[in-house]
Amino acid sequence: MKIPRQLAAILLCAVCVFPFSHASAQEKVDLDAITKIRYEGFRNSKIMELASELMDQIGERLTGSPNMKRANEWTRDKLTELGLVNAHLEPWSPFGRGWANEYVNVRMVSPDITPLLAYAKAWTPGTSGPVRGQVVRVNIRLTPDMARDMEKYRGKLTGKIVLFGEDPEIKPSVEPLSERYTDKSLADIEQYEIPGERNIDRFRQFQRRAALQRQLNKFFDDEKVLAVIDHSRGAVGGGTVFVQSGGSYKDGQTVGTPQLTMAQEHWDRIARIVAEKKNVELELNVKNNFYDDAMTQWDTIAEIPGTDKKDEIVMLGAHLDSWHTGTGATDNGAGTVVMMEAVRILKSLGLKPRRTIRIALWSGEEEGLLGSQWYVAHHFGSRPAYTDPERKGDPTVIRRDAGPVTTKPEQAKVSVYFNVDNGTGKLRGVYMQENAAVQPIFEAWMKPFNDLGMDTLTMRNTGGTDHLSFDAVGIPGFQFIQDPLEYETRTHHSNMDLYDRLQPEDLKQAAVIVASFVYMAAQRDQMFPRKPIEKELPPLPRAEDEENAPSPVTHPAAADRPQQPKPTQENPPPQQQRPPQH
Repeated sequence: MKIPRQLAAILLCAVCVFPFSHASAQEKVDLDAITKIRYEGFRNSKIMELASELMDQIGERLTGSPNMKRANEWTRDKLTELGLVNAHLEPWSPFGRGWANEYVNVRMVSPDITPLLAYAKAWTPGTSGPVRGQVVRVNIRLTPDMARDMEKYRGKLTGKIVLFGEDPEIKPSVEPLSERYTDKSLADIEQYEIPGERNIDRFRQFQRRAALQRQLNKFFDDEKVLAVIDHSRGAVGGGTVFVQSGGSYKDGQTVGTPQLTMAQEHWDRIARIVAEKKNVELELNVKNNFYDDAMTQWDTIAEIPGTDKKDEIVMLGAHLDSWHTGTGATDNGAGTVVMMEAVRILKSLGLKPRRTIRIALWSGEEEGLLGSQWYVAHHFGSRPAYTDPERKGDPTVIRRDAGPVTTKPEQAKVSVYFNVDNGTGKLRGVYMQENAAVQPIFEAWMKPFNDLGMDTLTMRNTGGTDHLSFDAVGIPGFQFIQDPLEYETRTHHSNMDLYDRLQPEDLKQAAVIVASFVYMAAQRDQMFPRKPIEKELPPLPRAEDEENAPSPVTHPAAADRPQQPKPTQENPPPQQQRPPQH
């Protein structure tokens, strides 16, 4: 029988699309709701208003600082204003000492008079007024034989300003500082990388570096130096200064010497003059404030109540805290306002989710996912507490070496957690965290957003942010793939992490997709499929007991992840290193 040409074309088309249609045929997609969400998110967006209130009017949000508490209270009140219920600040502890910088002025007074671009490092003291001192170049590497290097300088640094570290490598900016993922780079991300044996040394590396850092800080304290100045990381330069911490936030571990990070070009000018055996004198005036009432910190929580499945929860979140030299715009004010805009969209449309939707805005992420770990431990599941006095009081949710997970009844009620925390770029897909069962779900949900560039899934894990706290206790937790833009090259933990670096159209796209994913998760007949909880690992020995120390890593939160686009850091060395990237 001859088949008509039009019918043949229809049959051929059906055959071609059958694999995808079959994979996602069971997954319901509410296109009517998505249409409304897209319209509200693109035509009536409030996301940049939220961003300006948070970044411009509140500013930096270092955990433990007064601004962090202001941000907590603002998000609570704003979520209430948007119509959410049960908006509150949920406490967690212990944290440690609060800290904030009030004033920095650094200038060369000899052989030239000129202002210099430098920033105080978090959790280091100020100068108690203007001080002047001669610059001395010091280069001590954090290695097991560091004590030998320190002896070369012992007794020679009192009253001096230490120019610390190796020479920076400053190159012309020939490569673009901002980029989007190409088809090739997304195809590379799609390819799963089979993990090798767990690098059990990763956490030892952090422990060893932290111990060496404490020794070096004590050396500078004992030498009674006026200040330690290192230079910004990377080869960007041009006024971008990447700054984090110089001391620990933990009570009893505060350093006694002011520490600053300087723009590479200004640091290098001083280093060249010193190398010519010429005297350089600097004047510093740094005012930093410590707060001893910061042991308790808070996460912001609010909800959209569910209907027939109201006892089950769909969560979305981002970290609200930041570092202190910018205003935390791309890290992670962007994620915060995306999530706030997502719930605003759902409330403004009057959609009635079946499950309760709960938004959480975390503090303490930059110090090791502290806020989300404590929330998960309190509500969903925990691991045994550390007995090691060096780690006593630290949360253990993401530390598999701490012991097995004990889940709480509420853990079974959480269907899924979505997180945004890789800058201001548009969403391009999802890291599935090795959970193959979610692939047909996400394939179906992404299809209405293919026209916005949302079309990539990968089985890869990604780390360094708060979805790990949920993943660790068996709750499906996902971070989105995002265009990198300037995240690593200019804004991540830098003085340039400001409102102007936010990309409004990308943020609108992200908020629309998040709102849709959250709503569809709340409407599903079934909970999200789960993968097994990872088994515990043997306890790691203390680094102080080892004879050989590996090279340093950024933070213990990084110690159990093969891919980590988002580093965290509690107590970096004076000479900062470029953090890992995808």
